Amino acid sequence: MALEKLRRRWEAALGPMLKIASNVSPITVTWVALPFGVAGGLLAMYAPNEASGGWWMLGAALMIGLAMIFDGLDGSLARAKGEVTRWGDYLDHTIDRILDSTWVVCLSASVFVNDLALGFAAALLTLLGSYMGTQAQAVAGTRNYRGFSRADRTVLTLLSLVIMGVMLLMNFSTSAVFPGPFDHINVNPLSIVVFISALGGVWTFFVRFKQAQGDIQAIDKADPLPQPAAKKQDE
Repeated sequence: MALEKLRRRWEAALGPMLKIASNVSPITVTWVALPFGVAGGLLAMYAPNEASGGWWMLGAALMIGLAMIFDGLDGSLARAKGEVTRWGDYLDHTIDRILDSTWVVCLSASVFVNDLALGFAAALLTLLGSYMGTQAQAVAGTRNYRGFSRADRTVLTLLSLVIMGVMLLMNFSTSAVFPGPFDHINVNPLSIVVFISALGGVWTFFVRFKQAQGDIQAIDKADPLPQPAAKKQDE
């Protein structure tokens, strides 16, 4: 949520890039984010648990960072060129959800977490949190960015990859494990982010649900929907 407040500053910083990409379709920029993002996830998933794996992690961070640059560029480019479309917005949200799920699953499938079930659970909870924002937009007409936002989650993911990469290059590791049913998972930057993503998804779901409830009920009060049963009684 805190990082979403920096969106205007980010868009202002994109000025030079918008001039360079002025002849490119915003839809094309949206699509370009997908292969970079997937490549980043795969690099993290297949990184070996040895010093060379550090370069894999740093490469993953670079690929995901590039994906996020393109993800932030497409909307700004569309507005600058006067090419804002419903399809562009829909495609952007779709690719965002694909990459969100890909990253958390890939981190969980890596040798550093090695719990794919946890990854799918975290991906599901992440999608539920995102769903509440898009559904609120569909019903109430306003986007809800409260809770643990995508920007927050992505920056933490990037930081975890960089830190994990440095740890591998320096041959530094920890023997600590998570408690209870997760005692088979080593405590490291990647596993921490997976758990944060899962818990953040739950928190975001409830925060956005509560916010949407108030907004939608206010709309219902101000502009009630037609009631078929009441209409039949009047006839």
